[in-house]
Amino acid sequence: MHLARATLRRGHRCLSTHSSVINALDVPDKTQHKPLPAVDTRCGTPSPDHPQQNWSKQQIDRAAKDHVVFTYGPTDAQRDAVPLLRRGEGSYLYDDDGKQYLDWTSQAVCANLGHTVPQSVKAAVAQQLDTLPYVYGGLGLVEPRARLASLLSEILPGDLNGFLFPSSGAEANEAAIRIARQFTGRSKILTRYRSYHGGTATALSATGDFRRNFIEDAPGFVRLMDPNPMQFSWGRDMADASERARGALREQVLGEGPDTIAAILVEAIPGSAGVLLPPDGYLQAIRSICDEFGIVMIIDEVMAGFGRTGKMFGFQRFDDVLPDIVTFAKGLTAAWLPLAGVAMRSHIQDHFRTNPLGYGATYQAHPVSLACGYAVVKHMLDEDIVGRVQRETAPVMEAEMASLVEDFACIRQARAVGLFACCDLVSTKTGDRVAPMAGGGPNAEKVAAFKRALKEEGLIAFFRNCMIHVCPPLTITPEELRDGFGRLRRALSSVDF
Repeated sequence: MHLARATLRRGHRCLSTHSSVINALDVPDKTQHKPLPAVDTRCGTPSPDHPQQNWSKQQIDRAAKDHVVFTYGPTDAQRDAVPLLRRGEGSYLYDDDGKQYLDWTSQAVCANLGHTVPQSVKAAVAQQLDTLPYVYGGLGLVEPRARLASLLSEILPGDLNGFLFPSSGAEANEAAIRIARQFTGRSKILTRYRSYHGGTATALSATGDFRRNFIEDAPGFVRLMDPNPMQFSWGRDMADASERARGALREQVLGEGPDTIAAILVEAIPGSAGVLLPPDGYLQAIRSICDEFGIVMIIDEVMAGFGRTGKMFGFQRFDDVLPDIVTFAKGLTAAWLPLAGVAMRSHIQDHFRTNPLGYGATYQAHPVSLACGYAVVKHMLDEDIVGRVQRETAPVMEAEMASLVEDFACIRQARAVGLFACCDLVSTKTGDRVAPMAGGGPNAEKVAAFKRALKEEGLIAFFRNCMIHVCPPLTITPEELRDGFGRLRRALSSVDF
């Protein structure tokens, strides 16, 4: 093969070649790309369906089957299992046929104020859309950003005074991890096995439950053994279990090397894992270890925050626990618009007054979402939503959950705090969980039958195959809550576990 000969003349390059040379990179002559098949890359024309204001069920079903992709579960099975919902009101949703469903888990434990938007929230969103619908957070400051940050600094305890506003809980946890690493100059993040911190890559790397297997592990994440056992025991009673768990935590920190650990990231009350109430002293032990070794304590309040536990934030249920960073989302806007938050204490905020964080996203600090969040938090305070949960519905929740354990052999344990509850579904023959959290197993058909029974009874539920979550809107009435438990009891009675 011939090579091109290059000659430099008076400051410019002149390439002279033999006639048979095809390139100047020593690539064999025979290496040629095959012609691409002809593809029409022009935009298509919308069908006559799209000018129509309302679609029929058949049109929606056809479009969903052809074009909609679901997440986590197989698309076809998920699409066929969920109802076509048309409207919502209060704690209820209604499908295309007018069938009523009680929102038993506030969707993904986020529709905290139900499905009727207060007029004050509608007005705030409309006003922001009319005056200034969008500004990129790095190029301008808008009033609702300052207002919401100020209001949250007054609500949160201690010196949690600095705020970022990403769009989702996963983004908030990613930002918190980045903050901790930059603030400390360390890399390791310790999290629990029984945890979920979001669906993005870094957040899933921090996650401990089965969903972490959807991605490859990222470096720098170390998982802690849980104080809440799955199929083993930490001790004879809760006090013994707590002492052993605290000792194991300290040993793991020492084993990893405290000077390599940037943060310990935990949910105050892990929600997706089953509303796991930490044993007495466990969160306090994390706080003490973080203080001793200069580790950042991050509390994930994405699910528990904004009244779910009967306190504004879940960590407030535990004495002497003030995190360095708190992440939140879901209830911040009652899920009416996407918005999350990261709160940091003053010593961390001060670091970034003169050091760049290097965090940004197109929709972070979105003005319309900020206006919605500010109006929602104001509404919660004005209507004493958290106080009403404590006084009116939390006692009903605790009594009904305890009654489930007494009345059904397939319910092993129930845990409830505020309107945040979950019970374990077990096989009456073996006493083991009826199915893996990820699904499948020998009882898969029984679990599927139970899911169908819930739907027939008109309960939309966040159901994890072996755990029944009960997390209705914070605005649910005691009568509606009892009605929901009646529906749940009928569904449980219809399946022989």
